[in-house]
Amino acid sequence: MTFEQAAAIPQAGMLAVQGLIDVGRIRSGQKLLLNGAGGGVGTFALQIAKLHGVEVTVVDKAGKLDMLRAMGADHVVDHLREDFTKSGRCYDLILDVKTNRSPFAYARALTPNGSYVSVGGSIPRLLQALVLGPFIARLHHRQVRIVALKPNKDLAYMNDLFGAGKVQPVIDGLYGLADLREALRRFGSGDHKGKIVITMT
Repeated sequence: MTFEQAAAIPQAGMLAVQGLIDVGRIRSGQKLLLNGAGGGVGTFALQIAKLHGVEVTVVDKAGKLDMLRAMGADHVVDHLREDFTKSGRCYDLILDVKTNRSPFAYARALTPNGSYVSVGGSIPRLLQALVLGPFIARLHHRQVRIVALKPNKDLAYMNDLFGAGKVQPVIDGLYGLADLREALRRFGSGDHKGKIVITMT
């Protein structure tokens, strides 16, 4: 792999693996929803999920949906036009990069005994999930979990997937060091696709 591909894989790839496999315990035949699917974690998670034989719904900005369809998403949702927690559709597993709703809203979009897994997002919402997760599990039989990242734990696994041609990092850019301000602006806007990579040359 190139240095740029190597730079794009570690944190996003680890969060995708640990969120789907270690915490979410993804299984063939499930229905999965990826919220914030067009960024680094989401694009890795989509590719890994399809290897497990699940039906994947992705949620993101309209400008990213064609890319996600081309990567294998079964269903796409424009987050500005539809709130997936109010659509009436339910999922066995939700992997969330954004964590921008209440835990009860996510629980409403889960099947009985389904799991919601957050890998990042709004700090107040993450704290809500920590506090209310056990309550939701007891009363509603839905699991609410947060990934505590184990850095570099799954590098060998990701390297094997990359070497076999099963996973490719999606890279937005490349940006030179002189373009750092523009790269950060693009990241802050949420318009980037995959990982933003800054080159030092």
